[in-house]
Amino acid sequence: MQIYKIFRAAEWQAIKADGLTDGAPVDLADGFIHFSTSEQAAETAARHFAGQSDLCLVAVEAEGLDGLRWEPSRGGAIFPHLYRALKLTDVAWSAPLPLVDGTHVFPEAMG
Repeated sequence: MQIYKIFRAAEWQAIKADGLTDGAPVDLADGFIHFSTSEQAAETAARHFAGQSDLCLVAVEAEGLDGLRWEPSRGGAIFPHLYRALKLTDVAWSAPLPLVDGTHVFPEAMG
């Protein structure tokens, strides 16, 4: 199963340059990197990235990912949280997350 993280383009470029990240400001504040499942990603984009373009969607294979915990979050739903740095080598794939008519368009690769 893949889990997903939305990054601003500059954040994604920094990860590619550095090879890892402790996450975006919200992740640093909370002490873990927030991820979403494929079912949760669209709502995450709408709530936390509304109207923002120049985003990148990053997919990570959850199985065997050390430091991953599934915990209650928004509305009691269980979300994947990573309690360590995200390494570039953890990333299965990435894709642009364009904003079209105010809605983020997710890649078909999400299934």
